[in-house]
Order: sequence, then C-alpha cells, then structure tokens
Amino acid sequence: MRMRTLLTSLATVVAVTGGLALTAPAASGSTAFGNTTHAVAAPLADPTVAPGGNFDLGVWQLQEPIGSPGSPTTISSSRLQGANGFQDSYFYTDTRDGAMTFWAPEKGVTTPNSNYARSELREMNRSGSAADWSLSGTHTMKATLRVVSVTSNVCVGQIHLGSGGTSTKPLLELYYRSSGDIVLGTENSPSGGQTLHTVGNVSVGKTWSYTIGVSGGNTINLTVNGSTTHYAIPSSFNAYKQYFKAGSYNQSSSDSTTKGARVAFYGLTVAHS
Repeated sequence: MRMRTLLTSLATVVAVTGGLALTAPAASGSTAFGNTTHAVAAPLADPTVAPGGNFDLGVWQLQEPIGSPGSPTTISSSRLQGANGFQDSYFYTDTRDGAMTFWAPEKGVTTPNSNYARSELREMNRSGSAADWSLSGTHTMKATLRVVSVTSNVCVGQIHLGSGGTSTKPLLELYYRSSGDIVLGTENSPSGGQTLHTVGNVSVGKTWSYTIGVSGGNTINLTVNGSTTHYAIPSSFNAYKQYFKAGSYNQSSSDSTTKGARVAFYGLTVAHS
C-alpha cells in the first residue's frame, strides 16, 4: 500500500524506450526528454519480483561491493533484466513497496581509484557497450528516491568522465548527508578538486527527486525538488566524454559490514538529444 500511496501523489510520464511506450511514475512536473529516452520505473511495482521485473534495466550495468581486491563484481544488463533477473543482498526489490534498493556497507571491495564501496548502476548502451557521450547536446538523468539509512554521506548520482584522457574523476557527484543536506560536488578540473554546493535538505527516509544533466557543452543543470541551479563546466573537460551513474556510493569506510548506506529508487530516467 505504501507504493500505491506514493504513486497516487506522483505525476505520470510517458517515456519511449526502444519504440515501446511505457507509463511510468515521475516527480511532479517531470516530462520525457529529447529524442532518446530510457525509462526505469513501473506504475505499480510488484514487490515479489527482482528489480528487473519492475524497472527497465536494459541501459545499466551494476557494480557491487564484493569480488576480489581492486576488482568489484559487475552484473551485465542482460542479467539484470526480467522478473527473475539478478538480485542479492546488495541490490534487491524492497518487499514492502517494490523500490529498487542499493546497499553499500562501509567495508567492501572498491575500485583501484576509490576507498569507498558501492552498489551502483553504470550507464550502458542498449547494444551492451559502455555509454560514452559528448558534452555537446542535452543529457539528463532524473530520479525519485529516498535514502533509507546512511552513516555519514552517500553519493546517489553522478556524471562521470569517460574516454578522452587519463582522468578517473567525475564531472559531478550528488551527495546526501546524514544531516539531510543534499550537496552537489562539481569537479574543478580533470586533475581533481571539488567545489561543494548545498542545494537542499530532506530528512532521512523521506522521498525526494533530482534531475542532473548538461546542455550546450558547457553547463551543468541541477534540479532538486523543483529548485533549479546551473554551474559552468570548465573548458578542461571538453576533451572528455561522459556517462551517468546512480545508486548507493558510500562515502565513508570502516571495518563494519553492518553500517553503510541504503538507497531506494522509485524512478530513474536517462535521456539524450
């Protein structure tokens, strides 16, 4: 009943994915964007199936906080799709409301360039290749979510640098802190350094929405619960292509496997034009 209550308060958006019209819940004022739209949502989520039974996961790959040191386990989009698709204790359907839920403990396997564990989706193309798009044009990711629990700080959305150079930095990261503050971190250059911008505050456990994107090759656009801000992209990023990420990228580490960040998503849309 919780999911039904949420959905009745949300606007309905029709997104076109691979030629198929899908009716999906979205935050109030939300629309489908551009010429290519990938929807991840379901009008009435079934809490008894894997996330792929409720959400279109055909344009995502999952990284989990397990595997061998420096080499976290990844799950392909083909394995994520369908009612009997992949799920485990780090990525699963919440049986109470059908939310696609990500769990990242403070102790877990990390990538070589990070000290923090994550359960996070990485954008892919429908062909199975890694998404890697130019800053030119308009690129947008929308989400409706809630942070169920967090020790200190969790990244719930990113635009990350792809090909074009040697940097492994993000262009931006959207953080949620245990205080309820929502903070955008914009990278100063491909070499590193972030500038932080507090853009909202939502209590732990409350549902909220964000839109992150770029347009015109030089502008970051961020909307949190209907409030929009813009940030200039330094020219040092021009050589790099990009891709979206979303989920639970914990920003604290310890020897604990019970402390961490749990994030539940009710909608996720990626669009390019």
